[in-house]
Amino acid sequence: MERRDLLNMDAITEAEAALRSAMLAGDVAALDALLEDTLCFTDQDGKRLSKSDDLAAHRSGLLRIETIEAVASPDIHIRGDSATVCVTVDLAGFYDGAAFFGRFAYSRVWYREAGRWRVVLAHCSALPATG
Repeated sequence: MERRDLLNMDAITEAEAALRSAMLAGDVAALDALLEDTLCFTDQDGKRLSKSDDLAAHRSGLLRIETIEAVASPDIHIRGDSATVCVTVDLAGFYDGAAFFGRFAYSRVWYREAGRWRVVLAHCSALPATG
């Protein structure tokens, strides 16, 4: 792998870690910086959410995430100024006061502009319980 590709891989890994931290902390300012204004996020119910929808859920306390644990290393692919990340996580928290826990597959598309990586597209699928 070329040095530039390694640097981009490190940058995406760091951006993913920052996104995880912001989600756990409900840090709306950090999320605002990590999400592109034109974000389209399809949640586990198939509902399309905008950046403002996502930020509002965190800001209001409607969504409170307490645990995000990757069950395997993320699959990251970089193509120029774009990167895709696929990761499966165990996620727990509260939505509208009700506790939830589950295993979810996330896919994200990151785009680099002016040296900053931001999420432009994301998708979440609930996975069936195993065991």
